[in-house]
Amino acid sequence: MKLKANGYFCRMSEHENPWTTLSGKLIYENQWIRLDEYDVINPTGGQGIYGKVSFKNLAVGVLPIDEEMNTWLVGQTRYTLGEYSWEIPMGAVPTPEGYEQGALRELKEETGLIANKLEFLCKIHTSNSVTDEVGMSYLATELTQGETEFDDTEDIKVWKLPFRDALDMVMNGKITDSLSVACILKYARMTGL
Repeated sequence: MKLKANGYFCRMSEHENPWTTLSGKLIYENQWIRLDEYDVINPTGGQGIYGKVSFKNLAVGVLPIDEEMNTWLVGQTRYTLGEYSWEIPMGAVPTPEGYEQGALRELKEETGLIANKLEFLCKIHTSNSVTDEVGMSYLATELTQGETEFDDTEDIKVWKLPFRDALDMVMNGKITDSLSVACILKYARMTGL
């Protein structure tokens, strides 16, 4: 049931899906992504198309914090942006591996850190207007330093810094990756920083 308010229709339930899919087709697919296009009727009753990018792996990020409130960021040039990006350790996780195991593996590969404790931090939708991707992030503590194991395509710099400095980088726009921003802000709020 819909109510009219201020000339607009408002849904009674946030859980109703006002979109109608008429048909869909695969546009492109490779080993990492799939692009589908759908003929739809949108929430206002208009007909159009909608594209959706789906990823073949899970997205996971991990925020390492040591006893002195230091963290580690990884830096690399992102091909899609053509820009250098500082981020929390993160990566793509094959579905059978799962989020937690993937978080521990990515942390070890990109920073050399081994975490004895891993806690769920937050879930985000990375860009929900174009993709169904979900990003899960974790807080890693009780850390031991080991050796990095970069992928052969990665040219990564690892930076250990005070967590407050990483928070400042989010606040002044030097960290822009959505999973990193969400994770750092959530932890800052949790700790009252």
